[in-house]
Amino acid sequence: MLALIHGEISVYPMGTSTTSASFYIAKGIESIQNMEGIRYEINAMGTVLESDNIDKIYDAAKSIMEVVHNLGVNRVEVILKIDSRRDKNKKK
Repeated sequence: MLALIHGEISVYPMGTSTTSASFYIAKGIESIQNMEGIRYEINAMGTVLESDNIDKIYDAAKSIMEVVHNLGVNRVEVILKIDSRRDKNKKK
């Protein structure tokens, strides 16, 4: 069966000393760069994740969130949207 799953993740570190979130987001993205079975594309409003396995999407989202927490952020808001298709081949 064909499966193509997209997830769009947006991460918002709360209670930091700056209004910029780019440092935290960059560190979170570093944590998924070598993850097998996941592709990603960063845009201005979030990061699009792509896989043929929903668990890989969840693992990537968890990794990003945990990295931000481990950088000393006590509260992290994460918005994850999922689009699952079974009628389309994954990208090469």
